[in-house]
Amino acid sequence: MGNKFICMTKKESKNVGIGSKSKRGSMSRRRSSMEEELLHRQALAMAIQQHQLSQRFDNNNGSMSRRIGSTSSRRRATNLSDPFSNTNTKQLPDFLENIETKKFVLIHGEGFGAWCWYKTIALLEEAGLLPIALDLTGSGIDLTDTNNITTIADYSKPLIQYLQNLPEDEKVILVGHSSGGSCISYALEHFPQKISKAVFLCATMISDGQRPFDVFAEELGSAELFMQESKFLVYGNGKDKPPTGFMFEKQQMHGLYFNQSPAKDIALAMVSMRPTPLGPMMEALSLSPEKYGTGRRFYIQTLDDHVLSPDVQEKLVRENPPEGVFKIKASDHCPFFSKPQSLHKILLEIAQIPSQTPS
Repeated sequence: MGNKFICMTKKESKNVGIGSKSKRGSMSRRRSSMEEELLHRQALAMAIQQHQLSQRFDNNNGSMSRRIGSTSSRRRATNLSDPFSNTNTKQLPDFLENIETKKFVLIHGEGFGAWCWYKTIALLEEAGLLPIALDLTGSGIDLTDTNNITTIADYSKPLIQYLQNLPEDEKVILVGHSSGGSCISYALEHFPQKISKAVFLCATMISDGQRPFDVFAEELGSAELFMQESKFLVYGNGKDKPPTGFMFEKQQMHGLYFNQSPAKDIALAMVSMRPTPLGPMMEALSLSPEKYGTGRRFYIQTLDDHVLSPDVQEKLVRENPPEGVFKIKASDHCPFFSKPQSLHKILLEIAQIPSQTPS
């Protein structure tokens, strides 16, 4: 049988190809459909497996703080002590030597969870860095009822606990997406000594006294009008009580968040996104120049963004200037889906920016 394939003529091979073309096309379509259906399940399976190595319990309320990161990886045969054994070992170690802080903590935005960073985690790990993505309270696979999350302190609790447990001499680079920007601002105010750099990815880089929701006002209208009229509100405590969260319909999410994202990532998001607690979005942050003001902030703008338009992002940068501004062309509000390589390169560039020397 094996010799028959080797001796087959070009004509015979062509005929066989024509005869099996329909079957191969059907198999390809079936395979693609199966991948589409299983993508979400695979992402959650990866999250659960990796969380088993990194779960910890809060003794005060019994909740679990979950994180996805580089505690283990079946994708790589090497371990973190030798991340470049299969790559250019002459250049990449020099590249790593220029990075003072190798640990990235990735914070998702409204409705998302740690799962949305799966491409970024893979790319950063392949570069020899140490990424970890946290589920904020009531997000991803954290089972807290979002209707009970009323403050930024509640919402940011997994991040705050993570920073509290860092060794004294260890720092991290925080990356916050969208409304996750308010969480890393909150962290900067409370743990400036633990944060090497804070990266706002098309995020709510708000000023002292500002609410995260205020940044979205151009798209969603004023907070007062939104609370009165929005059809996206969630009334977890009953219609006669104030709303507790909000959740966009799939059609709106597709146009707002994913206008440039691949279909598979959109499918993953559609079955994974959860309601966003409203309380943290409506809370004004108190940010001091002595703590928050001393942090090293960087902003990444997304230039085809339908949630935070380029004009809104430019206004944020102008009113609250960061140390550096980077731009991703043709990216929607979710560059971890639509432009993962571009996002990865910018994060590496930010990581290599050296510490500021005292004047």
